[in-house]
Amino acid sequence: MKARSLPTVTADQMREIDRIVVEDLHIDLVQMMENAGRSLAELAIRSFKPDSATVLAGSGGNGGGGMAAARHLVNRGVDVRVILAASEGSLGPVPARQLDILHRMGVVVDTDPREADVVVDAIIGYSLRGDPRDRAAELIEWANEQTAPVLALDVPSGLDASSGSVGSPCVRATATMTLALPKAGLLTAKDHVGRLFLADISVPRPAFERLGIALPALFGFDAVVELE
Repeated sequence: MKARSLPTVTADQMREIDRIVVEDLHIDLVQMMENAGRSLAELAIRSFKPDSATVLAGSGGNGGGGMAAARHLVNRGVDVRVILAASEGSLGPVPARQLDILHRMGVVVDTDPREADVVVDAIIGYSLRGDPRDRAAELIEWANEQTAPVLALDVPSGLDASSGSVGSPCVRATATMTLALPKAGLLTAKDHVGRLFLADISVPRPAFERLGIALPALFGFDAVVELE
């Protein structure tokens, strides 16, 4: 499927779509996060067949999706270590719930990343404001030093989802799985995006239609499709 033939969304449009889904259509953020995490784990297994994975998780919804993916990877027999980009106390309510589940499962949550067969970038999503800083920046730089493939969730951390402006630092992903619709900035930063995939996270068609976005049939045979 041609990425440039699809409608794209800016960060502000995606925020409004998320608001419509949660407030008006009463679909829980947890539900969408679960769909994102399951699809990300499945894509990691299909594409890279890892025995081990290091998941870099931020404090917001992107990090929560990464932690959901970590759980699904563990369930599929992958040795997973989760590295937080912020203190546990700074996590939002939904990511904190995902982290609590990982603790109860006995998944390793650590401060120091390790080499693995695949690195999952779930540090910063479309909510990026300026260049990454502090621990987030350190983890991005670490990811870029790895020889293992890097799989980014929604947008590579450090990339402006609307403009495609590359921050300092910015993840150079082997592949990116974006959610619901491609973010506009992904189409202008191929060197950082890598192979681009689109995942269905159960955003209903009316949520797009309220913003005047005509949505073609995307997921007839699979919840994750590759975009050219």
